[in-house]
Amino acid sequence: MGAAGRDFHDFNTMFRNNDDYEVVAFTQTFAQNIGELDEVPERTYPASLAGDSYPDGIPILPESNLESIVEERDVDEVVFSYSDMSHEYVMNQASRAISAGADFRLIGTEMMLEADVPVVAVDAVRTGCGKSQASRKLTDLLADRGLDVVVVREPMPYGDLEKQRVQRFETVEDLVEQDVTIEEREEYEHHIERGHVVYAGVDYADILEEAQTEAEVILWDGGNNELPFYEPDLHFVLADPHRPGHELRYHPGEANLRLADYVVINKENTAEQDDIDIVVENVERSNPEAGIIHADSVVTVEDGSLVEGKRVLAVEDGPTLTHGGTSEGAAAIAARKYGAAELVDPRDGAVGSIAEILEEYPQLGNVLPAMGYSDEQVEDLERSINNADCDVVLAGTPIDLEKVVDVEKPVVRVRYEVEERGTPNFGTALDEYADVLGL
Repeated sequence: MGAAGRDFHDFNTMFRNNDDYEVVAFTQTFAQNIGELDEVPERTYPASLAGDSYPDGIPILPESNLESIVEERDVDEVVFSYSDMSHEYVMNQASRAISAGADFRLIGTEMMLEADVPVVAVDAVRTGCGKSQASRKLTDLLADRGLDVVVVREPMPYGDLEKQRVQRFETVEDLVEQDVTIEEREEYEHHIERGHVVYAGVDYADILEEAQTEAEVILWDGGNNELPFYEPDLHFVLADPHRPGHELRYHPGEANLRLADYVVINKENTAEQDDIDIVVENVERSNPEAGIIHADSVVTVEDGSLVEGKRVLAVEDGPTLTHGGTSEGAAAIAARKYGAAELVDPRDGAVGSIAEILEEYPQLGNVLPAMGYSDEQVEDLERSINNADCDVVLAGTPIDLEKVVDVEKPVVRVRYEVEERGTPNFGTALDEYADVLGL
């Protein structure tokens, strides 16, 4: 059971070329990341990736048909292989599998591959905790200490899986040539802008072989709240005091929390102290050996006068708002910080799939998620932005929005960086692990 990512990795590491198992299907909940099912063509995990035992590949079927798949294909075991789901949701799927006649399984650290070079991993307890900020800072710190750093990002392979087996991005032009989605661009572009090579794809054993030929250390940049695919030598996990308690209620985020060497409590500058204290208490109870790094997420724009007194459309990082479950992001925070007159409601001008997303996630405030998993959805996003009755577009997504859509109004880009409070911090953590990391 998957969502085009961890499921493929679990198969590649645990079941490919394993004569003890026959994998009869993947199921995918397409709506989590690549649109509703009726918008997505039927897919197959190709034979070139599946191995010699699967000359026709493996079908990828709708998760909604789980019970009939178990019955019709005589399934003995169902493996849950995607992330940022509540513990209740995961056990609901377990109940579906069990009632249909199959056992239910979660794969843990046994799928982690061992690298020949040190691995620093950045993961989280939920989507939208600030992994991008932390991974940027750590990559820069490692590079500043003289190490050749390569970023390996958790997969988002929504296109041609054979072509995406191993992807290497060094320039922004590489993103265009490989036709990445907005979500992929959000995760790759900010590293590339800082001069760091990014790998991603489908087969993370092959990716590892290539990445470690040019890396003295690998920075694993996790997705959602997923476990790292490579065994980390130093493991940072982000938590969000705006969602206190979530660190113990989502899979596999809680596992990450318990595996962490350091837990980074981010966004403290915009959180309530009582909520910070709840997260601290949960960390200390669940993983008393972990160091706790207290940090702020500092939001800036280059020229605040472009925002002050203006009617603003806030465009935010899509996954943070959707399966991350938040109501707003950096653009809304920047709008308040720099004195915007109003956050305009994007619903009046939203069209197509963007209008459907705004309806599907009622927790959203007056913000617009930057969704773009297909050319059609990018067009919907562009029209929805341009239909908004605003003076300026405040882009809180990590990408350069104007490189993806043609915006008719002025665009102000929001930057956000992590700043630690005192010690321990990222620098002292690297010092503690200096021998392991080759510093």
